[in-house]
Amino acid sequence: MAKRTTKPESGSHASVNDAPAGRVERAGRSGSVHGSVHTKVAELIEAMEQIAPIHLAEPWDNVGLLLGSPDEHLHGPVLLCIDLTHDVLDEARALGSTTIIAYHPPIFHAFKQLTSRDPGQALILRAARAGVSLYSPHTALDAAPGGLCDWLADCALGTLTKTKAGTSHADRRALSPSAHQPESQQFKVVTFVPHGDLDTVRQALATAGAGRIGNYEVCSFACEGDGTFYGNEHSSPAIGPGGRLETSKEARLEMVCSKRSLALAIATLKQFHPYEEPAVDVYPLAPTMLREIGVGRRLVLDKPASLQDIAARIKGALGVAHVELAVATDKPISCIGVCPGAGAALMDAAMAENCELFLTGEMKHHDILAAVRRGMSVMLAGHTRTERPYLRTLATRLKILLPEAKFEVSCEDRDPLVTV
Repeated sequence: MAKRTTKPESGSHASVNDAPAGRVERAGRSGSVHGSVHTKVAELIEAMEQIAPIHLAEPWDNVGLLLGSPDEHLHGPVLLCIDLTHDVLDEARALGSTTIIAYHPPIFHAFKQLTSRDPGQALILRAARAGVSLYSPHTALDAAPGGLCDWLADCALGTLTKTKAGTSHADRRALSPSAHQPESQQFKVVTFVPHGDLDTVRQALATAGAGRIGNYEVCSFACEGDGTFYGNEHSSPAIGPGGRLETSKEARLEMVCSKRSLALAIATLKQFHPYEEPAVDVYPLAPTMLREIGVGRRLVLDKPASLQDIAARIKGALGVAHVELAVATDKPISCIGVCPGAGAALMDAAMAENCELFLTGEMKHHDILAAVRRGMSVMLAGHTRTERPYLRTLATRLKILLPEAKFEVSCEDRDPLVTV
């Protein structure tokens, strides 16, 4: 958001209601206070999960429904803001809104008590008394395709040409790729089975929950080999007598399994395996790293651009009067690291990806000096100024998913810093 100037006139809100998809208009309060009482908070949560799945959030973050009940209906427009403040809450009440999406989590640290003595807690108490539901997407929205990081990267790139996934056609990847591991693929169960019993054991494991990959079940891999065993005097081998070395043609059977199903799968395997003591190996599986999903973006411009040209693009796209620039080199820039908000945690990742410029909202003085010393320029456009303009895009995306609901971008949500 640009520096604060004149306070917007009362009743002037950026809304995505009856406008065509992708179009944002300024609308007054008239006709927007009722919203859709047919839409529940649970449906809004589902829509947000499609846009910014909660599992993409950073482990330290606090995202999702933070206050309220999924069973409540939406009354009035859903109000979108970056930061929940008393002014935003006043605005919601004036609009008749009972639901607020605040990008930054209004509840972040755990409460041992909830009293009005603490200003932050007092705000939450006031929202609860007013019957307001609070939802926060934060880093889940940063990491998601078509989310904040992709949007800011498009601003830096100077194009809004998108692929199906919501990103541009330029060379782009996440600075911190997201780990993806479906629940059904947390472990690999391996056993060794005589050929004649392979199908029986495979089907038994499948009924216990093993072998599920996406929309497919009974997924397995088997290969041939020779198994050996020597049973002592207390053994009852399925093949041959005890007391001598036996060799058996066996198949190595592998199937993925969730942690939740693992105990049942092992018990079922032993129940249906013909051997008295079947050999079973269990391997924990590492998650898959997704190149296009995660916090931050690294992009390569089709044509190198000067720092001045990039700064002009950013100012125009964000609607800001100025950006701050720490120059490491005056050579044209080809590779840019991008992170909305406070991006210092991704500075090393940007350096490792050979970024020549790091675009973010804010950084500490000594972090900036360290980046410049290491040959990477830094461009700062303001913490919430690199976030707030995206709210209109989010409102439009939500309107497509929930056409009966109404959405307003808050006018009382402002950057706390002003230029004087």
